Amino acid sequence: MTPLDAACAAMADGGEAAQLRFFDLLAASELFLLLSEEPQGETVSPEVFETPEGTYLLVFDREDRLASFVGRPAPYAGMTGRALAEMLAGQGIGFILNADAEETAHPVPTDVVDWLSATLADTPQETAATPQELLPPAGLPEALLTGIDAKLATAAGLARLAYLSGVRYDSGALSHMLAFIDAQPGAETALAQAVHEALTFSGLEAATLDVAFFDASDPIAARLAKVGLRFDLPEPEQIQIPGAPGMDPDKPPKL
Repeated sequence: MTPLDAACAAMADGGEAAQLRFFDLLAASELFLLLSEEPQGETVSPEVFETPEGTYLLVFDREDRLASFVGRPAPYAGMTGRALAEMLAGQGIGFILNADAEETAHPVPTDVVDWLSATLADTPQETAATPQELLPPAGLPEALLTGIDAKLATAAGLARLAYLSGVRYDSGALSHMLAFIDAQPGAETALAQAVHEALTFSGLEAATLDVAFFDASDPIAARLAKVGLRFDLPEPEQIQIPGAPGMDPDKPPKL
């Protein structure tokens, strides 16, 4: 089973939390949309299916699943679930995920497409505040911590690490803060949005989580290391460029 298969199966008895995890994963996953003809530049023509329940497109989470279901060479377009929801929002069109799987095929009707697009379009609000006191994080549900960890696992290279801590601001307000250390220039918006989505899909009503950015040389970074829960972001994958034959000293050329 693919991760989306497993997440879909978990919705059977997992309640609202399992549904939110599924849609969070769906939005981040690469999907393959069945087309009626080859793409013309950036223009695509999906294969449309009219059903008694509405109009649907077919998407799969693997190329071979699409080919196996259609049974012939077929054009397709690759895109994330986020891009698919954005494309279909307001069009009165839904999609069926992995129609080849009898138990985990999942229809996403048009009203759910519109909800997903609106949810993903919601953005965090920028504000200014001065941390007065840092505290160990307390009382945060496991669903949120798991969601943050999963989101940061996809943010390779955008920052070195992050600390989750409690915080008291100079205004006296208490909150929790996820502080990124040594974020790449320009990555702040993407990181804040990722945390915002982790909070949204955790299913917590009216919950908030502040996001901040600091250099490792900032004195607050050392204070965060003492009380915060640390998340290490993965390193970006290094592309190995092969050298010329015979240049490896451990494998000299044979003359």
